[in-house]
Amino acid sequence: MDTIQVTLPDGSKQEVPRGTTPAEIARKISQGLAREALVARVDGELIDLSRPLDENASLRILTSKDPEALQVFRHSAAHLLAAAVLELFPDVKLGVGPPIDYGFFYEFLREQPFTPEDLERMEKKMHELAARDLPNERKLVPKAEAIELYKTWDQRFKCELVQEKAVEPMVSFYTTGKFIDFCRGPHIPSTGRIRAFKLMNVAGAYWKGQEGNPQMQRVYGACFFTQPELDEYLHRLEEAKRRDHRRLGPELDLFSIQEEAGPGLIFWHPKGGLVRKLMEDWLRDELLRRGYQLVFTPHIMRLDLWKTSGHTNFYRENMFGAIEVENADYQLKPMNCPGHILIYKSRMRSYRDLPVRLAELGTVYRYERSGVLHGLLRVRGFTQDDAHIFCMPSQIEAEVEACVDFAFAVMKTFGFSRYQVELSEWDGALPENYAGSREDWERATQALSSTLERMHIPFKRMVGEAAFYGPKIDVKLIDAIGRPWQLTTVQFDFNLPGRFGLEYVGEDGSRHQPLMVHRALWGSVERFFGILIEHYAGAFPLWLAPVQVAVLPVSNKFSDYAKIVTSELRAAGFRAMLDDRNEKLQAKIRDSELQKIPYMAVVGGKEAEARTVSVRHHGKGDLGPQPLAAFLAALRTEVDARSVS
Repeated sequence: MDTIQVTLPDGSKQEVPRGTTPAEIARKISQGLAREALVARVDGELIDLSRPLDENASLRILTSKDPEALQVFRHSAAHLLAAAVLELFPDVKLGVGPPIDYGFFYEFLREQPFTPEDLERMEKKMHELAARDLPNERKLVPKAEAIELYKTWDQRFKCELVQEKAVEPMVSFYTTGKFIDFCRGPHIPSTGRIRAFKLMNVAGAYWKGQEGNPQMQRVYGACFFTQPELDEYLHRLEEAKRRDHRRLGPELDLFSIQEEAGPGLIFWHPKGGLVRKLMEDWLRDELLRRGYQLVFTPHIMRLDLWKTSGHTNFYRENMFGAIEVENADYQLKPMNCPGHILIYKSRMRSYRDLPVRLAELGTVYRYERSGVLHGLLRVRGFTQDDAHIFCMPSQIEAEVEACVDFAFAVMKTFGFSRYQVELSEWDGALPENYAGSREDWERATQALSSTLERMHIPFKRMVGEAAFYGPKIDVKLIDAIGRPWQLTTVQFDFNLPGRFGLEYVGEDGSRHQPLMVHRALWGSVERFFGILIEHYAGAFPLWLAPVQVAVLPVSNKFSDYAKIVTSELRAAGFRAMLDDRNEKLQAKIRDSELQKIPYMAVVGGKEAEARTVSVRHHGKGDLGPQPLAAFLAALRTEVDARSVS
């Protein structure tokens, strides 16, 4: 009999007849594995369990214990959705249906918008089809026949996809009940395993993401291996809604976006402005302590400057249009770096001057499409905590290490203890998308990776994610509910020093070109503020809270003592608010809780007589009476320590 050799993950080898499927091998290994099997990995490629093996190969059977099987599982759930929608709405036109981070989506073209009731019907139909345990079967059809098939079904988008993407004579299709889809696969064997899912919402999306194309209805679903995993995800989603800075910002009177002024432009209200001042004061003090020099550069500069920098070639679509002033074109700055470069160039530098660390809280303007604007996190005008370091090659790794250390200090100070680090590299197969030579990129990438390795920091390489002018280190913090947020960027740049002819006089008396590092810790003040709001759910730690103590007299009879307490708090440097409204105490406490004020000092007759305050803490409740002096001392200790507990 014609046989092949299959190598299993434990190194053992099996002789099996040619044409044996992974499903048959799984049954041979154990019935338990056969029941749990979802997909197979053969020589590094994911394939269906029903695909016959024709050559010697290494084989791994994947189950729900293997995270990489989850994307295949979710892709099959997308097909289940499409099958359900076709049964309910036979006239829909089908788009694409890929897996995504938390589940899947599928796109449909339909004249009538899908309603919440439609989603409920779709979900119910999906459960019905799942319960029937319909097989996901792969079929190969000649390309011409596939195109004709989709024309017959009046599925123009699928026809378009086959014409564009099918490169082999035979086209791969998958059937799920009555549903047939052009798809490379793989898929799980049948629908019976897909039980833990929920349709979430419908959103509009242009076909292929291109404006001017038909607008599809994209139905999103969450999907996990088990119901407890789905329940946990839905709980996190509800928690994220509770923490949403777009809701909390106006509720807490921190910021707003005014339609009269335009989308993506942030108005900082007094409370938000005060938190911003506290953030920036800490950062400026820390910058000076770490050897940075503070600078300020104009918001608008000549367009020629951005031609020299290369931004008009590589970044044009994200820049606002030019502004003509006295027959010359000017540009709102999308970056701070050219301004810092001009400051560096303002005089000749010696090797003794290096490194030069220039820092600025500089406001920049970028044309973000309206569809991607998102509260404080994606805006059109924002302030970067920007810095540029000009140094010699011998100094570069020490400077990068100092930047990463600074990033960790920021996270610790503002209450973040978990993080992920990524090293974004160029894609050497597409050199036309980047400035600089292959040697430049390899040297720069090595400098960043060796620094992280020396600091014993685990990191993930991200090929093709670098900016056009150099590789970068990205630090992503993990917030209170486990979400990653892009924070610090440390960006190597060997491009701009050459474009602007930067020099320094070396120890040998000759002129040399410095290296340059771009460094942003928060990314932007706006973005980091939005992250802080969501991390703390609006309940800032005492040192950052816009109002630290609300003084609440039990009734107006005790307003005089309440005013004394408020005055002493303010004299000691605390941000205190006196609530002497003619309201019941419980109403005042409720309002202070809603405003997430860290402490409440309740005062009545007993407190006035003993010179004490009854202290309440947001989230902890009644802490009991305390002497006023002791309360002030405890507040001072907490603020000075910048406690985030």
